[in-house]
Amino acid sequence: MKSDSKIFVAGSKGLVGSAIVRRLKAGGYVNLITPEIDELDLTSQAAVKAFFAAEQPEYVVLAAAMVGGIHANNTYPADFIHINLAIQNNVIHQAYVAGVKRLLFLGSSCIYPKQAPQPMSEDCLLTGLLEPTNAPYAIAKIAGLKMCEAYNRQYGTQFVAVMPTNLYGPGDNFHPENSHVLPALVRRFHEAKRAHQHLPDNNVVIWGTGTPKREFLYVDDMAAGCVFVLELDDATLQQKLLNYPEPCFVNLGTGVDVTIRELAETVKAVVGFEGGLVFDDSKPDGTMRKLLDVSRAKALGWEAKIALREGIEKTYAWFLENEGKIRQ
Repeated sequence: MKSDSKIFVAGSKGLVGSAIVRRLKAGGYVNLITPEIDELDLTSQAAVKAFFAAEQPEYVVLAAAMVGGIHANNTYPADFIHINLAIQNNVIHQAYVAGVKRLLFLGSSCIYPKQAPQPMSEDCLLTGLLEPTNAPYAIAKIAGLKMCEAYNRQYGTQFVAVMPTNLYGPGDNFHPENSHVLPALVRRFHEAKRAHQHLPDNNVVIWGTGTPKREFLYVDDMAAGCVFVLELDDATLQQKLLNYPEPCFVNLGTGVDVTIRELAETVKAVVGFEGGLVFDDSKPDGTMRKLLDVSRAKALGWEAKIALREGIEKTYAWFLENEGKIRQ
């Protein structure tokens, strides 16, 4: 890409998209198209078609999606599959019609089977049943990356995908029920500290047993990985990511996981909460382990740099600075 290449970032105001915009700007890219959600309805076929015809972007980052944690996925499964399929179908097809040079699709580690061997490599895709709690979302993401693959095969496009592990960082959703586990814990510990720090029975309740293990990637590390893939030269891209039937995507993660209990204890320490932890085992644990095999990314030349404790500290600092804007 050139510094003045026209780059459309779909979902530029969300956790993922805003981090990618920050990274692109830091890399000297000056011609970014970042329409607000009320300016472009990505679920509307007509609106997306008109947008691509008018703007003619050279590169596309598809970071727009409906996302959420276990509670949200269980409560709104129809929304998760319908909205995400609509966005993907519209953007990917119109990118082809407009002759986009390269498209980057953002997937998720939940695409892998519930019982996939750990760590999960890219060739684990479609080798088993999905985790039921987020299967509709996962199926939408699988359809998106397979759509990229299909367009590459039929039309010779350069549509690639990255599969990030659990993301967190500035701009996250801190809703106590509908967010992912890490930002939800940040908010719960913060509010418990502020409201009841000195009560003897002050506890924070955490869903599940605390035993599942999860991998967490700081969102700016993820953004660096995305831009790294966008900037790969054509020969490397063709050889390493577009060589069908090899997967046209690459895992982005740290290669390290922690238990939910260990995560909670780290967040507790960063926030400075002095109460106790209570695990509600009547709530679902979800998949017991989801660790990505990041050897393919490392072979390409990329790896994560920000450790979990440092990332949580950065996230909590952002939360404190923006608490008045994000309260729900």
